[in-house]
Amino acid sequence: MERTAAGLISRAAHELGLRADELTAEVEQRLRHELPALWEDPDVARTAAENVVEHVVAALAGLEHAIEPDLIELPSADVERARVLARHGTPLSAMLRAFRLAEEIVLDRLFAELPRLSQDAEQISAAARQLNVVSTKYVDRVSEQGVRAFQAERDRRLRWRSAMVNESSMCIGTTLDIARTTQELADFATEQFADLVTVDLLDTVLRGQDAAGQSPLTLRRMAQGPDADAGGLQPPVRPQQLHVCPEGSPCAEALSSGRPSRQQHGRASGVPRAHSTLVVPLRARGTTLGVAEFHRYGTAKPYDDEDLLLAQEIAVRAAVAVDNACHYTHARATALTLQRSLLPREAPRQSAVDVAYRYLPAGSESGVGGDWYDVIPLSGARVALVVGDVVGHGIRAAATMGRLRTAVRTLADIDLPPDELLTHLDDVVLRLANEASSDPDTDPEADVGRDNGATCLYAVYDPVARRCTLARAGHVPPVVVVRDGTADVLELPPGPPLGRGGLPFETMEVDLPEGSLIALCTDGLIEARTPARATGEAPSAPATVIEDSTPTRATEDRTPDIDAGLATLRQVLARPAPSLEAACDSVLEALLPSRPDDDVALLLARTRSLGADRVATWELEADPAVVARARSDVSRKLTDWGLEELAFVAELVVSELVTNAIRYGRPPIRLRLIHDRSLLCEVSDAGSTTPHLRRARVFDEGGRGLLLVAQLAGQWGTRHARRGKTVWAELSETAEFPALAFE
Repeated sequence: MERTAAGLISRAAHELGLRADELTAEVEQRLRHELPALWEDPDVARTAAENVVEHVVAALAGLEHAIEPDLIELPSADVERARVLARHGTPLSAMLRAFRLAEEIVLDRLFAELPRLSQDAEQISAAARQLNVVSTKYVDRVSEQGVRAFQAERDRRLRWRSAMVNESSMCIGTTLDIARTTQELADFATEQFADLVTVDLLDTVLRGQDAAGQSPLTLRRMAQGPDADAGGLQPPVRPQQLHVCPEGSPCAEALSSGRPSRQQHGRASGVPRAHSTLVVPLRARGTTLGVAEFHRYGTAKPYDDEDLLLAQEIAVRAAVAVDNACHYTHARATALTLQRSLLPREAPRQSAVDVAYRYLPAGSESGVGGDWYDVIPLSGARVALVVGDVVGHGIRAAATMGRLRTAVRTLADIDLPPDELLTHLDDVVLRLANEASSDPDTDPEADVGRDNGATCLYAVYDPVARRCTLARAGHVPPVVVVRDGTADVLELPPGPPLGRGGLPFETMEVDLPEGSLIALCTDGLIEARTPARATGEAPSAPATVIEDSTPTRATEDRTPDIDAGLATLRQVLARPAPSLEAACDSVLEALLPSRPDDDVALLLARTRSLGADRVATWELEADPAVVARARSDVSRKLTDWGLEELAFVAELVVSELVTNAIRYGRPPIRLRLIHDRSLLCEVSDAGSTTPHLRRARVFDEGGRGLLLVAQLAGQWGTRHARRGKTVWAELSETAEFPALAFE
């Protein structure tokens, strides 16, 4: 019998130490029953088992040799094991609960040993009290050390997770491109915590539709990482392929519930060799966009709750970026569809110029803008060439562009000179600005006046006179290349942007020999900042540069970028090209980056001419007697041109137009026939009175002339010049003339 309580404890600890294997097995069994979470993960289970063995042995050794609790040597790996538990996401309460359960079992066995070793109740009671004190101090010491190590590791993990989340915010969503954004998610995750990542988006989301009620769900593989075959672990679905999400699969559960999950083994996710998988839905603004799956294989440890939380936080930020990209893509597609629907689909038939054109939407995040071009046939075989640029981007800019293009066509139909047309167009822009400012749905913070601004270049080419008349409203000037290869920037008078109001526009007339090339473009082409790519050397300064005194968005301050862009444009156009289409391609290749920051509209026109053999002109006296002679002259000329079938109708039309000019106009009077795709009849006089079509009453002796012209001609109209007017009519050999009936 031991004489002291300490001796009794030492003897009991020695006896129990002989059966340490049984004791540790009992402790482990109890822990498995009470704390099953410690045994789910292999690494955590191994750590828990090692903890049981080493602490039981250390505690019994300290009791056997009567070592003070503060001096008992703790297992050397104890701190690292606490860190392992923290890294695996084991709750701190589970670790402390394990210590207390182990203490309880060991004390119970020691208390059971004491009566077998001593019959002295007082000694047994003293030993029991001392055991309680020693065990409590030992467990408190172990717990304090474990908590410090556990919390330090938890803090480190939290800092690392926060750093990863912050880094993901910078790495994911750098653009508004859906494919690139999803690939950034896949690349980031494979660099940090996954061996293989797949990102799938609902096909309905990509098409801007509602997926409600769809079963099974159809997904499109948008990205995966790494790009190369990761040890034969590539999934069967490749990027941009459609695949079905089977009902009941972890993917389907994540999409339907919006909750992530951890999966052991990868068969459910289509990656058989993956031993651990995180399935995380991508949700933003209450909408499920798709799902991301993070796989581990080989020797990598399985995912734990900490990894799942990290994947969730990264997925939340990635989903917002993907949602922004989807909204941008859908809005861009809508604006681009609207923009292209408002642009001419093909050049109209005309003989004045050969044309080629290009429109490229902005490749940057700014979106589709309001650039436009147009080719408008005019009377007298002339043609109008138009290029414009509306301030801003998006659907609003595209819609404004459509309204301005329609206005230009309407004003062109009444044959206004370029400067007058721009003046009327300026009024249109001002009205649009006023409408926008009074719209209750308009953002009060928006600068509606600025958003409705625009620039425009309007040119009219006459193939008979071989002359081009131009005016610009804040737009970049055109480049002209004559047949000898000389390329110059036209010195057009400066004009303010549309929407300023009250400021005049000026025209300029230039003679263009047949075969001249005129290039009209928007500022997005010449401000693309890659001018040296055309020739491989720094561009020289342009031969002719217009210093615009009016600041504009398109030509504001004539920056070096604009000068360099114009210089490069001149260089490219001066080089021979097999066709206008090839010239367009050369210009875009030389001046544009792969993703231009602004919309680009380019219009190239090569001039043609109508020679003297296709035009006939007569100066007429203001005498009714000349009408018969004019009819005879017209008949002979049509016979020379082989247009005898039009002779009768042409004589009637010319007779009426000449008679009106003699009666209501002022001399000099001129008759002109133009043999183009159709026969054009023009009668000019110095009067400013515009003839109007009216219905003659039964007993009226006149008033039927223009009605006759309107019925016989395919088109007719009046255009005004600086002095006088021209009434014209277009006759076609294929036209079907109606029977003429007058009451």
